[in-house]
Amino acid sequence: MKDKTIAIIGAGNLGLAIYKGLENGGIANENSIILTKRDTSSLEDIKGNHVLVTSDNSEAAQKADLIILAVQPAQLPGVLEGIKPVLDPAKHTIISVATAVSIAQMTAIVGEAFAVIRAMPNTAIAVLESMTCIAANDHAGGKIEEVQKIFNCVGKTMVIHEEMMQAATVVCASGIAFWMRFIRATTQGGVQLGFDAVDAQEIAVQTCLGAASLLAGNGNHPESEIDRVTTPSGCTIEGLNEMEHHGLSSALIKGLVTSYERITNMKKK
Repeated sequence: MKDKTIAIIGAGNLGLAIYKGLENGGIANENSIILTKRDTSSLEDIKGNHVLVTSDNSEAAQKADLIILAVQPAQLPGVLEGIKPVLDPAKHTIISVATAVSIAQMTAIVGEAFAVIRAMPNTAIAVLESMTCIAANDHAGGKIEEVQKIFNCVGKTMVIHEEMMQAATVVCASGIAFWMRFIRATTQGGVQLGFDAVDAQEIAVQTCLGAASLLAGNGNHPESEIDRVTTPSGCTIEGLNEMEHHGLSSALIKGLVTSYERITNMKKK
């Protein structure tokens, strides 16, 4: 992707994290970037040869080829209504990172002819380690690769069907909180075993990172890596079995399903 103009409407924490990824991945050097925010004073240091800062969403949209909507779900319809007069389906690709706002809801505002894409990153985007799930309408087929290039700068991407976006929200976005709770529990266990809190957390975080890196690096099933650690009558299998007796796996699965049911009910309302 080169010589495109990318507008990030809503340069808050998420919008700035996306911009940071574009900068880190070199995309910001090959393309023009426009950032919008009601109060642009916090963006003054970002201005440069490739970056325009403005409080005018319509100005940003009109100049852009790809429009990333990084606003709250409740704000999204109003933002789309505001920029609708300057949108052109032959030019613009609309990308939303707002939770639970469907492609149909967006095209109902801007029109069916537009290429519309939903992207669901998680908060690890701040450290360029997001898992971003992407879904698109039929008009966006030729634009998906460009959008993947953007979000690959802040982690990894996966293209999915839109009906799976609610599940992606739970496993990918809410999943960060679930893993944080597991790390916190490991830290607390470490303290009980004699470590101070700071050391226990450092050990827990690095061990979690190591476990994830093993699977990312070799593609093995988690059980094959567990088999490498467990020995007959050893302490690891003893601990794992005790956790399973108390419902570790079933509790996690139930939590995921409950979160999914909640987001489904919220969408219905």
